[in-house]
Amino acid sequence: MNTPSTKASDISRNWHLIDLKGQVLGRTASQIAQLLVGKHKPNQHDNLDGGDYVVAINSDLIKVTGNKLINKKYYRHSGYPGGLKSATLSEKMSKDSRKVIELAVKGMLPKNKFQTNRLRRLKVFTDDQHPYQAQIKS
Repeated sequence: MNTPSTKASDISRNWHLIDLKGQVLGRTASQIAQLLVGKHKPNQHDNLDGGDYVVAINSDLIKVTGNKLINKKYYRHSGYPGGLKSATLSEKMSKDSRKVIELAVKGMLPKNKFQTNRLRRLKVFTDDQHPYQAQIKS
């Protein structure tokens, strides 16, 4: 008996539509990361990128629990002395809510050579209009 191994040519990618309206940020980011990795498929392997495409809509209407809007901070550093910048979650949400979703999903993806390709398959939109109607089967 031989165990069949999945080849790159055997991978088929599906499209998933996720409505973020009223959803909690962390729980939804975890579900999106699992779809991008392909954990829901029976032939998932760590050495192949077999995940699906994810279209997330209504990113402006996502919720967070507790006091995260005020207390959660995002940090970045320019590399120069005194170059530490910070922004709260509410500031990030008011500026561009799509980046908040992408950062949350990026933090939940495995840190390996497939991470950038998986993030490219994530499409986030602020409202319910998106150009991927034809790919998503009802």
